[in-house]
Order: sequence, then structure tokens, then C-alpha cells
Amino acid sequence: MPNLLGLTLLGTLLPGTGLIAGGRRVIGAFVLILTLGLVGLGVYVGLTRRDEVLAAAVVPSRLLAGSVAIAALGFGWIVVIVASHRSLRPATGGAGGRAVGALFVGVLCFAIAAPAALGVQSVLAQRTLVQDVFAAQEESKSATRPSIADVEDPWKDKPRLNLLLLGGDDEPGRPGVRTDTVIVASIDTKTGNTALISMPRQLTFMPFPKDSPLHRFYPDGFGKEGLSLEGRLEWMLTAMYQNIPDAHPGILGPSDNEGADVLKQSVGEATGLKLDYYLQVNLTGFPELVDALGGITINVNERVAMGGISSAHIPPKKWIEPGPRQHLDGRRALWFARGRYGADDDQRQVRQRCAINAMVDAADPATLATKYKAIATAGRHLLRTDIPQELLPALVQLALRVKSGTVSNVNLDVSKLRMKYLHPDYDGMRETIEKALEEPVDPPSTPPTTPKPSGTTTNPPGPTQNLADACAYQPNGDQPN
Repeated sequence: MPNLLGLTLLGTLLPGTGLIAGGRRVIGAFVLILTLGLVGLGVYVGLTRRDEVLAAAVVPSRLLAGSVAIAALGFGWIVVIVASHRSLRPATGGAGGRAVGALFVGVLCFAIAAPAALGVQSVLAQRTLVQDVFAAQEESKSATRPSIADVEDPWKDKPRLNLLLLGGDDEPGRPGVRTDTVIVASIDTKTGNTALISMPRQLTFMPFPKDSPLHRFYPDGFGKEGLSLEGRLEWMLTAMYQNIPDAHPGILGPSDNEGADVLKQSVGEATGLKLDYYLQVNLTGFPELVDALGGITINVNERVAMGGISSAHIPPKKWIEPGPRQHLDGRRALWFARGRYGADDDQRQVRQRCAINAMVDAADPATLATKYKAIATAGRHLLRTDIPQELLPALVQLALRVKSGTVSNVNLDVSKLRMKYLHPDYDGMRETIEKALEEPVDPPSTPPTTPKPSGTTTNPPGPTQNLADACAYQPNGDQPN
């Protein structure tokens, strides 16, 4: 019996050997050669054709073929296990031995079937994600999306890819959608180095390009003179996504997301960048994605409120306390990015950028491999974009460069640029951003392990700051109550 079980196990680990040992040499040799050929092909593809494999992971037809291939290989492997055991089993064996052998074969078959089923589920989840979130260019409408001249090499004449990242609450029963988070990610297509530019949500008189139909209605930008502070709320950046399409439906042309097209034009004009695509995150689904990643690890430099209303002086019941490398689940991560009580918009923008950086770090290969179905499901509920399916293979390659590149923050001087005034200095903003994108980003410095003494002064950050430094553990000592 031990020899029988041992040879069955060998025939499982190296399909074909069990059949050869059981006397079925021709079919066993064929299966063994096929197995070695597939393993060799897999090693070759993994070492020399990784780019093609990753590109195939965002093509629905190839994903469907991949799921069928995984299922077929798993089924074939199980057939070989059963056939090997039957060839090795003596015809005169007792009932007890047969029962032990059957149980052992069942365990081996389950060990193959379970990961094969998980693989099929993950591949099909990826296919559903691609189909649900990324529509083909001819099947979607956008008033601002650029046309793709060369799908194989879209970055050939494009030194930077500029993405608009939007975060809003599309909650049932919420009157209107506010984009409380507006960030531009400008990616160097050669190196993957990425600069993040956070736009304060209270900006007024946001400009439009002169060739935009909206410039005729808002020649001086989206704003109105003589309003109270409360009245300005409907004329701030945070309100443009909802209010402009409501006031001028269809003005930019056919679009699946008029609010996003409005913001691409206006934010692009304000920053001096041509925004290519948008990626919109429904913040109510943000915790689901963080939990699917297994949480994020982040340095908390100040007390962050979980609730509370500053204007009504209603304090929160819970806080996220300061501390290095705290592991936050989805709910706490959302409050870390959004908590307002006792904090201004500048503090929230820093936390939001750090949350994005932490999510990039959390999406390591091991996490993606073991939790991908949950991640893909969360992505379907969370994301909306005008990035076409045709661009995805090239974007996958660029994403790998971003993962190994440097993520930095472009510092906008709130006071100098009058960003909290009725008429911000958009010319100065464009100049600051242009200068920041031209300058090389310093490598991250070693973060301090102990808090700085009270009263210690530091030099103000330059136009760009590496997020590894900006998100290091360095509490300032002044904490909200």
C-alpha cells in the first residue's frame, strides 16, 4: 500500500510517471512529454514574454480562452491521477486498501480542482471587470477623450499621460454628486514617475479653454460675484460636476459622463495640462476595495476624526490616533482620507495622496494573486472611466513603470496662489506646475523614527515632494481635540 500511494503521488506531481510505472508506457510517455513541454513553455513565456501575458490579461476574448484552458488542464490532470492509480492498483486488493486508495486519490484530485476553480473564477472576474468598467472606444461616448493613433505604442509621441482622478459620493438619496476629491496624476511615460496635483474643492472661477463651448457662458470662469460664503458653495469646484451639466446638458457633445468631461476641460485649463482620461471613484465603495486588498498600512501623523461636524461643534465619537505604520481596514481608511473635523482641506489632500500611495504599495503580486476575485468585484462597484479597452495593454505596461517609479506631490502655495480667495491665481498655478514637472524628483530620504521636538522649524517643501517623505511618520505635535 505505501508503494501504491507513493507512486500515485509521484504520478500527480509529474503526470505520466504513474502511468509508466503501471505498465501503460506509451500513453504515460506521451503525457510525461506533454507535461514537460507545457512546463518548459510556461517557464519560457514567464521569462521572455511577460509583457504579452500581462497584455492578454486585459483582453476579454483572451481571458475567456484562458479560463477554458485552465479548466481543461485541471480536468485533464485529474483524469491522469485517476488513471494512474487504477493502473497501479493490484486487481486482488482488499476492500480496506481500496477505500484508503480512493480517499487518497480524492484528496489529490481536490488539491488540483480547488486552485483550478479559483484560477477560473479569478480570470472570469477579471474579464467581467474589464467589460464592465472599460468600454471599447466605439461603444462609449466622450466629449474630451483623445483618439488613439497607435494602439501598439500610444506613448511614442506622448511624453506624459495626464489622468483626472475624481472622488465623489454617489449615495442613494443624496441630492447631487459632489466631487470632494479632484487630483491630477501626471505620468512620465518613459520612467513611470508620477506627479500628483491636488485641487482644493473650494476653488471658484475655475476657467475653461477658449475653444470650449462653456467659455462662452463662463468667460471669466465658473463663479459669481457678490455671493455670501454659503452662496459660493454652488459655484465651487466641488459643485461643477453636477451643476454645469444640469444647466447646460449636452453642451460639450455626446458623453457618457458629462460632469467628468466638464472637469477635464476646466481642471486641464487651470493646471495647464491636457487631461487625457478620467478615473472616478465612488467613495462609498472605497472601503470594499481597501478590504479586498487586505487593508492598507499608513503613517498617521495627526488625530483623524471618524465623524463629527465642525460647523455645528459636534465632536466625533471616535478618532484614528497618531502612530507609525498603522494598518487600516476599509472603514478606517475612508475616514483617514475624508475626516474633516478639526482639519482643513490642505490636511485632507495630503492624507488622500498618502492613501493612494498606500494602496499602490498594498497591490503587491501576492495580494493580487490570492485576493483578485474580491479586488475585481470591488473595482466593478467602485470605478468609472473613459479609458477605452483598446488602450489597456499599453496601460498595463505603464502601470508597471509607475509601480517601480517615484510618486511625488506638487506643492501648490495656497497663500501665494490665493487659492482660498474668490479669484485664485490660475496663471501662477500653471507656472508652478510647469516648473515642478520639469524638475527631477529627489529620492526619498530616511524618515525620522522619533517625533520632532516642539518648536523645531523646517524648510518649506519645494515644488515637488516625494510622497515617501510626505507620508513618513513625523507628527507635528499639534493635534485636534
